[in-house]
Amino acid sequence: MSIRSISETYPRPAAPVRTCVGCRRRALAADLLRVVAQRGDSSRITVLPDPHRRMPGRGAWLHLDPRCLAKAEKRRAFGRALRVSGETDVAALASIILASGAHVSEETCGGHLS
Repeated sequence: MSIRSISETYPRPAAPVRTCVGCRRRALAADLLRVVAQRGDSSRITVLPDPHRRMPGRGAWLHLDPRCLAKAEKRRAFGRALRVSGETDVAALASIILASGAHVSEETCGGHLS
């Protein structure tokens, strides 16, 4: 009987894994878009895309899929994930996602989007 090391029992993923705030499925960070909150002049908080992953502040991760965005908005997930209070404005983020034309398959999101 041999003793297995922790690294053999629980292998690490080859790349960073993050959770989409919309569908709550885990995916490679390379497959998700990082978003950050930015407080403007008004009381509203704007959720901005951070494609280069360099903007300051707490980030959240989202599939480039309109359904994930809609689900995150419905659940008010951006406020919790980014730890901000108040209304969040996702218009800039929505325009980026819709312009990308990307669509995540049901298999990628585990069929939990409906």
